[in-house]
Amino acid sequence: MRKTTITALVACGSLLVAAAPAQAAPKDPVRALKAKLTSGHGVRFTETTTLSGGTRIQSRKGTFQFNAKGVAASDITATPKGRPRERTISIGNVSYTSGGMYEDRVPMGKAWLKGNALLGGASGFYGQVINPAEPKTLAALVKKGKLRGGTLTGKITFKELDKVSRWFGASIPLRMHDDTKVTYTLTLTSAGLVSRVKSSYAATGVFDTNGFDGKTITIDSRFTGWGAKVSIKAPAPDTIVTDPES
Repeated sequence: MRKTTITALVACGSLLVAAAPAQAAPKDPVRALKAKLTSGHGVRFTETTTLSGGTRIQSRKGTFQFNAKGVAASDITATPKGRPRERTISIGNVSYTSGGMYEDRVPMGKAWLKGNALLGGASGFYGQVINPAEPKTLAALVKKGKLRGGTLTGKITFKELDKVSRWFGASIPLRMHDDTKVTYTLTLTSAGLVSRVKSSYAATGVFDTNGFDGKTITIDSRFTGWGAKVSIKAPAPDTIVTDPES
């Protein structure tokens, strides 16, 4: 009787295992992104940058506006530690920056400095080096990383990022070591869209000075509102002065 009961329980257990639904495969994040790349729409983000030991360097919040290829425009406000707040509006290859380290270059009666290099303003040097709104960038991260469930992890060098990411090249065009490795973790929603990017790299990859020896820069970014309507426009012409050094 006891043997019969045990046999019956094992059989029931096998049936339950067989009946359990298979776990859904992770959705393709690149395909999910491309489905959202519509002109007049975009995504919002917030981020915090810290140095080894938890020292906060800056915080940022902003919006990316899309076109069919990825990011067409951005509006980013940064609050760096020990420096004035900075806001940068970028449209195509042109950027307009107000405040921050460039405020002394803006004459009285003007508010914005026009340039063509730093899409994220000076804050880009401490900002997120991985832009998940770029299909080529996201594809490279998927190829080099491991996707398990809703998490993508991996490593990619500055040089490799520079080849695929316009955002990376325009955020920190001046860097010390192209072989610097960026460790990344991307968190995906059930729809395959990126909700969080956490990246870190040796600080000497950009700032090769004694004060940064052995230290790591970590950037934690959160993305919300994928596909929301977005409209980013250049500042009024009479508030702009062109940077003679751009």
